[in-house]
Amino acid sequence: MGGTPEPLILTLALNGEVFALFDRMRREHVPPERNVVPAHITLFHTLPGEERAAISSLLDLRCRRQKPFPVEVTGLRFMGRSVAFALESPALQALRRELASEWSHWLTPQDSQRFQPHVTIKNKADPKEARVLHQQLSAGFRPFSFRGEGLILWHYLGGPWQRVRPFRFAG
Repeated sequence: MGGTPEPLILTLALNGEVFALFDRMRREHVPPERNVVPAHITLFHTLPGEERAAISSLLDLRCRRQKPFPVEVTGLRFMGRSVAFALESPALQALRRELASEWSHWLTPQDSQRFQPHVTIKNKADPKEARVLHQQLSAGFRPFSFRGEGLILWHYLGGPWQRVRPFRFAG
């Protein structure tokens, strides 16, 4: 290969039950040819692959101090051609802010924007199709919560992702 290492992506690790729910919904609503990554909550879309050791070191340190925390699933979000579950978590926001501060010199414009955590279950769809799904799912939606249990670092491979390593929260 040679050259610059693949960019890195950082996501929140989900417990098995909620991961299974979100991943099943992605498989139902994202065509197989476009569903090349598992259900996820992206904290950072593009971190420099050549800084993997420094990124991993900070994540090791930070995750040893972090206890699992609640994440509220508050509703569905219609995003034009996508549908996602909207999430709220003060602890997740604080963790993301701390990491963004540490990595501010590496952040892309996308990762510098306001963090709005979500899980996309329909992506790059016809807008009418996405709106219908949003309306259908919103009609029966009931808020629920789950625990954020750690972080996962991934290599971006031009579409699919390759898991680099998980970082479990303490406790």
